[in-house]
Amino acid sequence: MIAKIRYASLLAYKVLMQRKHMVGSISTIDLFCGAGGLTYGFEQAGLPVKVGYDIDPACKFPYENNNKAQFILQDVGCVSKYDLEQHFSDSTVKVLAGCAPCQPFSSYGRRYNDKESRWKILQDFARLVQDCEPEIVSMENVLQLKHHSVFTEFVQTLKILNYSTESYEVNCSDYGVPQARKRLVLLASKFGRIELVPPTHDVRRYETVRKTIEHLDPLIAGQTSKIDRLHQCSKLSDLNLQRIRASRPGGTWRDWSKDLVAKCHTKKSGKTYPGVYGRMEWDQPSPTITTQCFGFGNGRFGHPEQDRAISLREAALLQTFPPSYEFVDSDKPVIFDQIGRLVGNAVPVKLGQIIAQSILNHVKNFT
Repeated sequence: MIAKIRYASLLAYKVLMQRKHMVGSISTIDLFCGAGGLTYGFEQAGLPVKVGYDIDPACKFPYENNNKAQFILQDVGCVSKYDLEQHFSDSTVKVLAGCAPCQPFSSYGRRYNDKESRWKILQDFARLVQDCEPEIVSMENVLQLKHHSVFTEFVQTLKILNYSTESYEVNCSDYGVPQARKRLVLLASKFGRIELVPPTHDVRRYETVRKTIEHLDPLIAGQTSKIDRLHQCSKLSDLNLQRIRASRPGGTWRDWSKDLVAKCHTKKSGKTYPGVYGRMEWDQPSPTITTQCFGFGNGRFGHPEQDRAISLREAALLQTFPPSYEFVDSDKPVIFDQIGRLVGNAVPVKLGQIIAQSILNHVKNFT
């Protein structure tokens, strides 16, 4: 009996060591990596990333300065099977992840009307999956993508390649992101069914704007913090200063006196856009952080208390980047449009952690 127990213990130990070895030999390639939100989340969860690809040169500094992975400035459409195999050469479990640029599929991207610009980015993703057949595929995007044929074709490609595929409509607030951001998360595996970890927060425990940014130095419109140059906010015109002073947290421009209302909103077509020129609420998650979140007139991006739009650092914190995350080299200027694009296009770091933890749990269960 003792011999049997010892044998069972030895066997269990060997299985554990095999699983540890398997987890240790996982590596990820991050397509459309941006400033590194997904990669940073993966690394924080313990899932290593080898390399990130993106076509935006502004991504190189934040990606490599804050992460261990290498950044490659290259259009994913030009990436080959050989490129991926080089990075995956010493990996037992290969993970191909990415957040294809969402503008072609979102309500803000209706200017992308030609099929080429809408579909090619996902077709390139599918081509690389076909060429490389990684064990795990992960994709994050806007919810609207699921209504397009290109997504159906992408999923069909995965199924033909014998992937078990699951897609989830994720409210990021359910996972500790202080933001009302809803996203589509696809997970696919060669091993078997892969599940996203259950929500970590309910509505009573949502992270809020107050918890996330209240501690930062107060600013006036157009000012920059003396201790963090990313904590700077855009200037406001005299009219917009009057407007924000007339705004209340959670309210809309409909609360203003008539002389402050923009002419476009007095038209019938403009009355359906109440979510602009608004203040955030302290004790709620923020609205979805976009690439234009530094502008008061671009959404509900007014500070809950101070008469200004949120700063670039506040936007990054609401995207769950750590306070130390650097988006631009110290000898380069802070350009609002550039940093706003990097922050707004990013996968929230905490969502990246959740996706990575789901992958790690899955690999441990099936290997």
